[in-house]
Amino acid sequence: MKFNILPIFTIFAFIGCSCTENGPAQGGDSAEIHIQVTPQSVALTSEAQDITLEVNADTDWGVFAKDKWLKTVPTGGGKGKAEIKVIAEANYGSKARESVLTFRTASGRVEIPVAQEGMGDDALAPEGYELVWNDEFDDPSLTMPDESKWWYETAEPGWVNNELQTYVAGKIGDIVTADVSDGTLKIRAIKSGSRVYSARVNTKENWTYGYFEARLKLPKGKGTWPAFWMMPSVWSGWPEGGEIDIMEHVGCVPTEVSSSIHCKAYYHAVGTQKTAARKIAGVMDEFHIYALEWTPEYIRSFVDGEQLFYYNPDDYPQGRNAETWPFNKPFELKLNLAWGGDWGGMYGVDESCLPATYEIDYVRVFQKQ
Repeated sequence: MKFNILPIFTIFAFIGCSCTENGPAQGGDSAEIHIQVTPQSVALTSEAQDITLEVNADTDWGVFAKDKWLKTVPTGGGKGKAEIKVIAEANYGSKARESVLTFRTASGRVEIPVAQEGMGDDALAPEGYELVWNDEFDDPSLTMPDESKWWYETAEPGWVNNELQTYVAGKIGDIVTADVSDGTLKIRAIKSGSRVYSARVNTKENWTYGYFEARLKLPKGKGTWPAFWMMPSVWSGWPEGGEIDIMEHVGCVPTEVSSSIHCKAYYHAVGTQKTAARKIAGVMDEFHIYALEWTPEYIRSFVDGEQLFYYNPDDYPQGRNAETWPFNKPFELKLNLAWGGDWGGMYGVDESCLPATYEIDYVRVFQKQ
């Protein structure tokens, strides 16, 4: 964290009588009403952080942040000295950004400029994209996924792809399949009795086009099948409705990750899906960043900033139509850990690896503004 400490900034209002919010008070003596704020300006790094400002006022005051990435606690005060906490969200964009904190009294205002650095060359989002939604899984008050951002799908074994897991809404009895701790979301496959329980969580919000990014560490073991993917928020059938797989991995092929799209013209059941795979050493021991850029023209995925997959229907003989490009409507993000199934269990499963954990450091969504 860093910020500039500059001289006290004071606003003086010279008026013909003492004033209140509702108008002139009784009496005719001149009065000087002022508010002092220290520091005069604030400079922040790109990281999420908070700083303290000191306010000294001779009257009631309020403070307002120009932009939603800033907030203050409290949002006002009265006569005397006080401290407020200014809380800034992280700036995941490449460029710096600026805002203003406005302190107001009945007779005037003080504006404190706030500047925050961008991530520069460390930002992976392409130029022109701005953060519109994220979950960093760092709220210490939460032990489960934030229900204002995520919802669960529940299902019995065999629901899709002949998978063996039972999806539950985060927990069943003492079994917890989705929890938040130490700054990450953990989706777990847990065997209890004859069943393997897991979780499949989806964003409540949806988006048409954007840049979607997550930092993930994948589970170990033959039979695991974690994914970071997208489906239409309004069901219109599969595969004609479309599916975008940003990252899929099966534990029986431990060093390889893949990206794919599915639509009526191109999908795996008939062997025409469009896909790409890459070997990544230590993919189950380390976090890696998986991302998707989805535009009206093309879809492409990345691993740690390097392009993995590219799809543009204009590159194929069928061209662009409803069967090759259903990717023009809102989709939601999904995170799940399957067990077994047509792909995850193609070489059998090894229950000795259970419980298995799929760990998500963050999920971020950027769009062009």
